[in-house]
Amino acid sequence: MLIEHRGKRPVVPESAYVAPSAVLCGGVVLGERARILHGAVLTAEDGEVRTGADVVVMENALVRGRAKHPAVLGDAVLIGPHAHVNGAAVEDEVFVATGASLFPGSVAGTRSELRINSVLHVNSRLEPDSVVPIGWIAAGDPAELFSPDRHDELWDKQRGLDFPGTVYGVPRGTPMSVVMARQTAFYGAHLDDRVLDG
Repeated sequence: MLIEHRGKRPVVPESAYVAPSAVLCGGVVLGERARILHGAVLTAEDGEVRTGADVVVMENALVRGRAKHPAVLGDAVLIGPHAHVNGAAVEDEVFVATGASLFPGSVAGTRSELRINSVLHVNSRLEPDSVVPIGWIAAGDPAELFSPDRHDELWDKQRGLDFPGTVYGVPRGTPMSVVMARQTAFYGAHLDDRVLDG
């Protein structure tokens, strides 16, 4: 399904494939031979989503672009099923496995791998040719790797990355009622979306 959002329409080259149950919303630009499989959602909220050539976004993955944090995928990138790429830059030849999450302001360097259920945290940069093991978290610039049992050490690093400011534009400690009032207003822009013909 192709949707016009905030006055912008997806751009799909003839060599690309978008599954009938996939969604491209707003300023999404696919590269040559891109393959967007069933249930995948590429949504350019108030920024853009752009893929390079020979990219595969697998079933039920989410790729979201925002004004301050566009989602940009390089050439020869695989985004695995149920992966979450939110406002991240993914350089060429990167493998993002099932369930991996990349948060706003993060960069996955060329030929890096994010294995199953791994995380690249906000404003973190994964060096080229790096591997984030299954279930681990990469945080910092350059990213340091944390196993799930190192939560206290991760929190020391993560606190300075400013998740609430980066993702929601608010200081840490802002009440959820304020955060969600802002979020519902922001996503209210979808009320004016328009589904495009084939």
